Amino acid sequence: MRTPRGKLLLVSAVVLVVAGTGWGVGTLLRSPADEAAARKPPRPSLVTAPVERRELVATVVVSGTLEYGSPYPVSLAGVVGGGETAQRATRAPRRGTLAEGAVMMEVNGRPVFVFAGTVPMHRGIVSGAKGADVRQLQKALRRLGHHAPATGVFDQATSAAVSRFYAKRGYQAQRPTLELRQQRDELRRAVRTAQEVLATERQALDQGKDVLPLKVKLADARQDLKEAEQALKSARAQEHTTEDEAKAEAAESAVRAAEEKLLAAQQELAQATATPAPAAPTPMSSPVSSPSPTAAPTAGPLPDTRLLELRVANARADLAAARSALDRVQEEIRTTRAKRLTELGKSVRVAREAAVTAEQALRQARQLSPVKLKVANAERDLAAARALLAEFSRTYGITVPPGEVVFLPKLPARLHKPTVKAGELVDKSIATVTSSTFVVLGSVDVAEAERVKAGLNASIETEAGRTVTGTVTSLGGRDAKGAVPVTITPASMNGLRKLAGAPVTVRVTIGATGREVLVVPAAAVVTAVDGKARVQVEFAPDRTKEVEVRTGLSADGAVEVTGDLKPGDQVVINSA
Repeated sequence: MRTPRGKLLLVSAVVLVVAGTGWGVGTLLRSPADEAAARKPPRPSLVTAPVERRELVATVVVSGTLEYGSPYPVSLAGVVGGGETAQRATRAPRRGTLAEGAVMMEVNGRPVFVFAGTVPMHRGIVSGAKGADVRQLQKALRRLGHHAPATGVFDQATSAAVSRFYAKRGYQAQRPTLELRQQRDELRRAVRTAQEVLATERQALDQGKDVLPLKVKLADARQDLKEAEQALKSARAQEHTTEDEAKAEAAESAVRAAEEKLLAAQQELAQATATPAPAAPTPMSSPVSSPSPTAAPTAGPLPDTRLLELRVANARADLAAARSALDRVQEEIRTTRAKRLTELGKSVRVAREAAVTAEQALRQARQLSPVKLKVANAERDLAAARALLAEFSRTYGITVPPGEVVFLPKLPARLHKPTVKAGELVDKSIATVTSSTFVVLGSVDVAEAERVKAGLNASIETEAGRTVTGTVTSLGGRDAKGAVPVTITPASMNGLRKLAGAPVTVRVTIGATGREVLVVPAAAVVTAVDGKARVQVEFAPDRTKEVEVRTGLSADGAVEVTGDLKPGDQVVINSA
C-alpha cells in the first residue's frame, strides 16, 4: 500500500516526463519561416592584413649539389712512346692537385705530362713541325725555366729544351726508335748506291768509243780557239811588228840624211853668195908683194853658184822623196796591222765555230749513245733517293709523342676521378679533372630562369646550417626535364672541402629594395579594368574604401606599394 508521499512523487515524475517529452517534440517542430531563417548563411566578415614598413628582398631558390668546378674529361691524343705496342698503364692517375709539368700517369713506363694550354694535343710534335700547339709547348717550357724560343717551330733549340725538361723529371726524351734508325740507314745506303751507279754510267759514257774521237776533236778545237784569241789579244796590244819597226826606222833615217844633205848644200850656197871671188893679178905686180893695208878692195867678177844651187835643188828633191817614202811606209804599216787584226779576228771566229761544232757533235753523239739513257735514269734515281732522305731527315730526331702531353685550359687543376687502373689498357678517358674551387650545380624552372642572370648574389645554405655567400657564374640551356642548369660559385672555400657532393640550398637575390618600404600582401592588390592597381582599406568595422597604389618589387607573397597608405592600415585580402 502506497503512502501519500509516494503517490506525490509518482505524479511528479510522470509530469516531468510528459513535460520533457513535450519540450523535445516542440524543439523539433518549426514553422517554414523559422526553417528558412535557420538556413540563411551568416553575414560575411572582412579578412584583412596590416600595411607594414620593411625591406623587401626577392629571391629564387635553387636546390643543388656542392661540387668541384669545371669538370673536364681527359683522354690521350695518341700513343705514348715511339712504338705502336699496346698502351698499358704502368702507373695510374691519382687524386690530387696537378701543377704544370707534373706527371699525371705512366704508360708503358713513359710519362704523361700536364701543361697549361687551350690548344688540345692532336699530333706527335716532330722536328720541323710548325703550329699553335708547338708555340704552346714552347711557352710552357719557358714558364718552367727551360730556355726555348716561342717561334711556333720545333727547331734544335726547342728539341734541346724538351730533352732538358725530360731529364729534370727523371725521364729520357723520345729518341728515334730502332726501326726509324734502320730506315734512315737504308735511305742513306740508297743514296750511296745511286751515286755509285751514276758515276759508273757516266764513266762508261765518257769512255765510250763512239764519242772519244769527238772528244779529242772538241779538245783540239778549244785549244785552237784559245791560241787564236791569245794571238788576237797580243796583236791588239802590239802597235808594230819588228819588221814594221825596221822599215819605219830605215825610212826615218833616209829622211834625216836628206835633211842633212839639204842643209849642207844650203850652207855652201850661202857662203858662196856672201864672199866675192878675188881679182886676177896683173903682170906689173909682183906675185910676192902684198897689197897695202890701206888700199881699198877692188870689185871683181861674181862667183859661179849654179852647181851649188843645183845641189840644193837635188837635196830638196831627195828630202821630199824620203818623206814621201816615210809616209808610204807608215801607211803600209797601218794597213798591214789592220789586215793582220782582221785575219786574226777571222781566225778566232773560225776557231770558235769549230769548237761549237765539235761540242754540238759530241753532245749529239752522247744523246744518241745507248749509255746516255742509263745516265739519265741514274741521275733521276739519285735525285729521288736524296729527296726521300731529306724528307725523312726533316722529322728525324727528338719527338714529343701525342700521348705524352695533355694540355688543360687552366692549371693548377684537381684530378677528381681516375678512370683507368694500373695494368689496364689505355683506350678511353683516363681521368676527370676539375678546378680547385667549389661550385654549386643546380637548376631552376624556365619561368624563374628568366629572372636569374650571371653576376647576381646568392646565399648558399648547407644542411648543417652554415651559410656562405656566392655569385651566379653561368646558366646553361634547357635540359631534358625542361629546367635550366645554374652554376653558383662560393665566395670562400673555408669549411666546404669536406662537403664535396653534399646537397645545398641556394637563394639567389634577384632584387631588393635596399631600404624599408610599405609592403602589403600580394593578394590585397587588385588591378582594375583601367589597368590601375588598387587596395581595399578598412576604415571602420566592415566598411572599406579603395586606395590607388603603385606597385614595386614583389617577394615572398608581399609587394612593395606607394600611395595614400601608412603602416598599420588594414587592407582587405579576402572576404567571406
